[in-house]
Amino acid sequence: MIDDARLDTIAATYRLLGDPTRLRVLLACLDGPIAVGDIAQRIDASQPLVSHHLRLLRGARLVRGERRQRQVFYATADAHIRDMLIDMLEHAGETD
Repeated sequence: MIDDARLDTIAATYRLLGDPTRLRVLLACLDGPIAVGDIAQRIDASQPLVSHHLRLLRGARLVRGERRQRQVFYATADAHIRDMLIDMLEHAGETD
């Protein structure tokens, strides 16, 4: 049996991933550390919008930020998140 706290965390994670822009932000972080401005360019979104989504993703422990001088570089939080995203992308690309 899975406890309620763990179920709530999983449900909250999937709610976060239900937003297409937020999902694009997270996918942009798959290949390793990337600056906020580069994420914004890659997904064609404003930097404030990307920063907002990153704050939510960081709060859910889906990304981690690393400060390098004046910039913060973001990457997926760990291999579990990276693998889940890659598996979901592969699953979505499968045909019947």
